[in-house]
Amino acid sequence: MFEFDTDKSYMMPAHFGDRPMDSRNTGWYHDVTSMVVAYLTDRDKVQKYLPAPFLLDEEPIVTVASVMNRDIDWLAGWGYNLITVNISAVYNGDAQAIHAPYCLVMWENMTDPILAGRELLGVPKIFADIPDHQQTGGVWYTRASHFGNKIMDMSIEGLMELPAENIEEMNKGGKESTLFGWKYFPATGQPGASVSHATLFPSESVTKQAWIGQGKINWHHLTWEQNPTQFHIVNAIADLPILEMRLALISKGSTNLALPERLPRPLR
Repeated sequence: MFEFDTDKSYMMPAHFGDRPMDSRNTGWYHDVTSMVVAYLTDRDKVQKYLPAPFLLDEEPIVTVASVMNRDIDWLAGWGYNLITVNISAVYNGDAQAIHAPYCLVMWENMTDPILAGRELLGVPKIFADIPDHQQTGGVWYTRASHFGNKIMDMSIEGLMELPAENIEEMNKGGKESTLFGWKYFPATGQPGASVSHATLFPSESVTKQAWIGQGKINWHHLTWEQNPTQFHIVNAIADLPILEMRLALISKGSTNLALPERLPRPLR
């Protein structure tokens, strides 16, 4: 008869044993290409999606990143694409205030990282069809859709490569990256939650090349018929006004999501 070992970590279906580990199973994403657009939005409209104890940072900045992840160690070299939507936030802990992005939603086009991110880390991941970045005439494009209906599209043009000193500064900042999330698992067969708490997810990024430009982003309002499981999420983001564009960036580098000295943890 199968018995759980409280010293081991499992994922469903747990009765096949604890999570398989391999000496090559690290947190490194060796080939990461990101398209990032950030913009100022309305404070009153966005703060209703930020649960206590988080607070909005000084400015309500929405950051949207479309990321192509390749050569991933824990996926034996396989890759996937994601689009994440973050809002600038603050967590006032016992020792100090932590300023970091709070993840409103993260779309991914592969089941394995969706499940791992939701169950282990509390990152609000859901599925979408996300093709690779497209480049034509000096313009970069990205998009996402589900059930054949477009969720968003984004472009960056007028690119200028950043000099080495700017890359060095980016790498200093990426050394201590952190993402806030909320781990929520509903109760079985009744209202309420089995698990509900804030989370902190550290990471480390290395930028090799980067370009700045002018960005455009378009969110598409959807109906229940078009996207029955996500339309309320997409429409909520689409209703956040773009008051001022703050950043349009393309970068190439690598990311490490498993840092033994800075483990993911709940924020109680």
